[in-house]
Amino acid sequence: MSRCLTIFLVVLICLSSVLPAAAELLWGKIVDQDGRGLSGALVVSGEQRVESTADGEFLLEDPAPTLIVKRPGYLAGRVEAAAAERIVLQVFRPQALYLSFYGAAHSGLRGRALDLIERTELNAVVIDVKGDRGDISYPSRILHAQDIGAQELVTLPNLAGLVDELKSKGIYTIARIVVFKDNLFAEACPADAVTDRAGRPWKDREHLGWVDPHIPEVVAYNLQVAEEAAQLGFDEIQFDYIRFPDTSRLVFSRPNSFANRVAAINGFLRQAKQRLDRYGVYVSADVFGYICWNENDTYIGQHLETLLPHVDYLAPMLYPSGFSHGLPGYPSPMDAPYEMIYLSLMQAYQRTGVDPLRFRPWLQAFRDYAFDRRLFKEEEISAQVRAAKDFGSNGYMLWNASNRYSDAGLQVTEASELVGRTEEDAPPSNQVLLPSES
Repeated sequence: MSRCLTIFLVVLICLSSVLPAAAELLWGKIVDQDGRGLSGALVVSGEQRVESTADGEFLLEDPAPTLIVKRPGYLAGRVEAAAAERIVLQVFRPQALYLSFYGAAHSGLRGRALDLIERTELNAVVIDVKGDRGDISYPSRILHAQDIGAQELVTLPNLAGLVDELKSKGIYTIARIVVFKDNLFAEACPADAVTDRAGRPWKDREHLGWVDPHIPEVVAYNLQVAEEAAQLGFDEIQFDYIRFPDTSRLVFSRPNSFANRVAAINGFLRQAKQRLDRYGVYVSADVFGYICWNENDTYIGQHLETLLPHVDYLAPMLYPSGFSHGLPGYPSPMDAPYEMIYLSLMQAYQRTGVDPLRFRPWLQAFRDYAFDRRLFKEEEISAQVRAAKDFGSNGYMLWNASNRYSDAGLQVTEASELVGRTEEDAPPSNQVLLPSES
């Protein structure tokens, strides 16, 4: 070996010991069940986040062994990096009913709800994880929850087991977290509470206190709750009361301006999505129905165009009873339940241009409280459901605070068609995206 070659090899060895190794690249493709490439799917690998191209392709550097893949309108979950060459996502449209803080724990109410899901087109359930008073329904490890009394009433001591049971039945699970309406937090930490102009803790119409959305500790606490819910195995984390109170003459830690309100709400959701994406869960937010129409933030911090980028799904509460002023051309919401839902969703779509699958409305399954006190039965419920389907939304959710539902207005469906993720319909195991596990 010549002296020059020896020197070259020595230099090469030295350089290889100090220069970074070339990154390992992983190419993959995400398709639907017909083999068509899916654009805009989010792929999470450790701290990396990339979106698939128009053809469904993506490229990762030094991928983690397991990837998170999610796209609105499809089931999300985990897939081994070795199987990323072809990832098949399964279409799923959640059609849900709501179970409250107490209802989910009541064997009778929960049993009747599950029976209804088995007999009808329903295939999903929304469960209170953090309720309207601020109570947390499961045993939480969060010290602040224990300090403020949010663990004094635990209604679901084995929530993880319940989630597993629901998933074993093919039921999509949504964790509802009430954010800034939190009486326990407000009373335990008055410095973080919303106050009136005299400096007194403010109470809403239900005599419950709220906390200030600007305060970092308030934000951090609710993000902790959301992470725990994700770790329990839920498919989706849904934030409710993700807004400022709909009352004037209140005092917050920052001036009550449009810019400050919107920054607080969007900032919370942005942080939540960044933290929750790695769990393979979807993130959604409940908003007032008139948010679809109002170009401002309705003075509560919910501004349609700037809020949407920070969630996977937007859940406008399109209860006809809530449209106290009607809609253009429809002054009587009770006579136009279909139009209340369809026109509101179309208005939101026309303003934003996003995929209709980014919307999943709340529908009214309770007695009217604002107009003629009518019961919402088959005609009213079927009209609302039909409107959501005609629009092309990502399913719908039925709200009844008492958790009393019937099959009125719902389609009775064969069990094999209910769940959207039966073994018989699944692609080969090396191609299918498996349900997320925490």
